Amino acid sequence: MNTAALDAYWMPFTPNRQFKRTPRLVASAQGLAYRTPEGREVLDGTSGLWCVGAGHRHPRIAEAMKRQIDVLDFASSFQVGHPLAFQLAERLGALAPPGLDRVFLVNSGSEACDTALKIALAYAQAIGEGQRSLFIGRDRAFHGVGFGGLAVGGMVNNRRAFGAVLPRADHLRSTWDAATQAFVRGQPKVGAEMADELEDRIVALHGAGQIAAVVVEPVAGSTGVLVPPVGYLQRLREICDRHRLLLIFDEVITGFGRLGDMFAAQTFGVVPDMIVFAKTVSNGAAPLGGVLVKREIHDALMHGPAHLAELMHGYTCSGHPLACAAGLAMLDTLEQEALPARVRALAPHFERAVHALADAPGVVSVRNIGLAAGIELAADDGAPGSRGQRAQAAAFDHGLLTRAPGDTLVLAPPFISEPEDIDRMVGCLRAAIVDSAHGAGA
Repeated sequence: MNTAALDAYWMPFTPNRQFKRTPRLVASAQGLAYRTPEGREVLDGTSGLWCVGAGHRHPRIAEAMKRQIDVLDFASSFQVGHPLAFQLAERLGALAPPGLDRVFLVNSGSEACDTALKIALAYAQAIGEGQRSLFIGRDRAFHGVGFGGLAVGGMVNNRRAFGAVLPRADHLRSTWDAATQAFVRGQPKVGAEMADELEDRIVALHGAGQIAAVVVEPVAGSTGVLVPPVGYLQRLREICDRHRLLLIFDEVITGFGRLGDMFAAQTFGVVPDMIVFAKTVSNGAAPLGGVLVKREIHDALMHGPAHLAELMHGYTCSGHPLACAAGLAMLDTLEQEALPARVRALAPHFERAVHALADAPGVVSVRNIGLAAGIELAADDGAPGSRGQRAQAAAFDHGLLTRAPGDTLVLAPPFISEPEDIDRMVGCLRAAIVDSAHGAGA
């Protein structure tokens, strides 16, 4: 494509001027790889955008969507229903941790996060505690791009561009400690006490009665894979229970197999009050997300005049038939192909492979859990993020799609990967890291 043909599309989370000078385009995909318009293979090292766990163009999902478009292309979920939405919700509730069996369907993680925040506010109103309007997020967190998600999110550049967002939010420190965690494999053994800030500072400052919910990613993915210390999430749960605070897990990245279980809540043995999900639930084949809600929260809202909606919230495409078809087919795929078990089996090899990059030039940290890793590079003097961008571009040239939040390269391969696929991806990353150290690909 000539560069003029690229001008109209304002790309998200992309340095548009730079991209359109040197575009990186893909034209097709299958399994573990994309192909460029010229036919060059590029391994998908990020599962699309943390979502294509079963590999691209999975035949079961493709066929389900093709069948559905010939039967029902659209149906509103506003006072009308179609069977697939109810089937999907029932199956999701059955797979979730105990008690989280009420499901509100949306189209993305951003919508799901904002939905969870609104449910928390509506719940506080329903139980006569409407003063609970403060949300607690965490530094370096990403909870989507809605105003609610931005307010509880903690990625500085995402917030700074817009000035004030929503005022009623405070933030815990992140779980990252460079001094003790730089090359830890899996969960750090120390650091659970970081959760005490919730009680010692935030509850002490604001008062528990003002707080609606605490919102955290079990593993902070978009900021470069920050893994919680052993016991950290359990301690958050205990503090929330002690002060009657709702605990919301944002599992947009970790849900549906990334850590080797359907949900990170199951991996860590902590049951939150809500789980926000999206991405892998449809294998990225259709926009789909939602919130798994504890039944008692749902039931607290099921009051008032029977002819009025209990929650004044929703989206035109909530429970879209094509998305539900993709979601049901993905759940079949996860179960019938035992993909979470494949993740568990592959994770030790993945861990060894990514930590072998510790000796690559300028690597200052390697972090991993399940099939997710962050390889952090020393920043260029006075230009944070520039080395990461060089390495990301070089990786594409070497045949690997990666992401670079700041100066951290992310590797999050599809669940269907084999050990040799991981080795190829890590080899491409090493070459890109070497190139970026010399300024190649800038």
